[in-house]
Amino acid sequence: MTFPWLTALAVLPLLGACLIGLVKAWPGRLVGLVTALASLALGGWVAWLQVSDAAVDLSERVGWLDALGSAYALRLDGMGLAMVLLTVVLVPLVLIAEWRTGAEPGPARFSSGTFSALVLLVESCSLFVFLADDAILFYVFFEASLIPMYFLIGGFGSDPVKRSAAAVKFLLFGLAGGLLMLFALVGTGALSARDGQITMSLTELAARQLSGSALSQVVFVGFFLAFALKAPMVPGHTWLPQAAAQSTGGGAALMVGVLDKLGTFGMVRFCLVLFPQEAHWATPVIIGLAVLSILYGAFAALGQRDLLRLVAFTSISHFGFMVLGLFTLTTSSLTGSIFYMVNHGLSTGALFLLIGYLVDRRGSAQVSAFGGLAKVAPVLAGFTLVAGLGGLALPGTSSFVSEFMVMAGAWSRFPLVAALAALGTVFAALYILWTYQRLMTGPLNEAAAERFSSDLPWRQRLAVAPLLFAILALGFFPRPALDLITPTSQTIMTEAGATDLAPVVKGVK
Repeated sequence: MTFPWLTALAVLPLLGACLIGLVKAWPGRLVGLVTALASLALGGWVAWLQVSDAAVDLSERVGWLDALGSAYALRLDGMGLAMVLLTVVLVPLVLIAEWRTGAEPGPARFSSGTFSALVLLVESCSLFVFLADDAILFYVFFEASLIPMYFLIGGFGSDPVKRSAAAVKFLLFGLAGGLLMLFALVGTGALSARDGQITMSLTELAARQLSGSALSQVVFVGFFLAFALKAPMVPGHTWLPQAAAQSTGGGAALMVGVLDKLGTFGMVRFCLVLFPQEAHWATPVIIGLAVLSILYGAFAALGQRDLLRLVAFTSISHFGFMVLGLFTLTTSSLTGSIFYMVNHGLSTGALFLLIGYLVDRRGSAQVSAFGGLAKVAPVLAGFTLVAGLGGLALPGTSSFVSEFMVMAGAWSRFPLVAALAALGTVFAALYILWTYQRLMTGPLNEAAAERFSSDLPWRQRLAVAPLLFAILALGFFPRPALDLITPTSQTIMTEAGATDLAPVVKGVK
């Protein structure tokens, strides 16, 4: 391919954000939505090019920092394409749901156009990370994504004091992870130079032998900690509940649905592919942290009274499942974990958009401020139920497929770990159904009923319905997504030097 489709895809949201800032005569939120829809169309075109012909090569490479062995290099595989599609689908829905944010009197510090521009900047940075085939290019946009998200939290949260503190905490944790990653990049360059010329190409680094030394172990730890802070995993999770509680529903959906996936995505690109021996060496500790995240996130969610914090803690539990699937290192668990990244973005994105609407309409995020809303807003109750069932991985939803694959892969190598992780699934049913009961069923909260005299408005339905449709469609027909992701999982297994265990049937020789 001679036309740089991948660059066009990643740059288009950036151009839209610049256009909002430069052309004041055009409505910023309209420019943002049109740009996001154009990115969705372009993402669909790139996906069709990628899957329609195996001979098509969309990769791009242009010289950049030759002295460091770095180039402007982009490529697309099944995992990257899955995350690209999640991003370009979620962003326009966030902009539709947050159409009035900054346009009416309220706590927002900036205009609706600024909100749209910041969302587009997050989209552009995320797309560059998902497409990057160079370690330095990956790092630049991995770090750059912190800036627009910082302003989305600090500029549009409900409490002017708490949102500033949450934004600063988010930034400090992100910068700490960035420093660890920068240190690891320097070590990676040193390791690559041992076998010849220094390189930062992820494809070339995967072909070189970087593992097997004390330095490679230190570098691996640096990368893993950087990505674990981003994901986030326990104990580096404390910034997420605070940031989610001080974000708008759409901002939280974007942060958890897309931006935090940069962490698990980076674990695959760097930890598993570049340092397979170190991944095996650290597996017991990492799996322990994954199970701790699953159980701690689930227990903490049960005790939350703030709806936004509750969904944030459920995400910490879900990220534990993703990391468990990655480091179990079976084809099933890897495929399930990558698919989990997509499904989590769909279900949690829908939950945050719906809860953001609930909080905006009621003026409170406290669970006790609601009750019996199904009597006055049945469509809102139905949408919330479907999104919640997707979050607890009910059979028939897409999350069930990915969670089952992760658990099956984990069981084949670590049965006790899988049994402990299964408790997270049990607790998920408790915190989702109990929360739904308190919000939508039971006696009607008269104060809440006054705020919900009309049902879910058409704009919110338009924003959430595609996510619910995808949750159900991929739950009943997951094969297209799995066919897209499985080749990448098989490649990772080969590069990581891992093999699936043959099934053992007692009594059969």
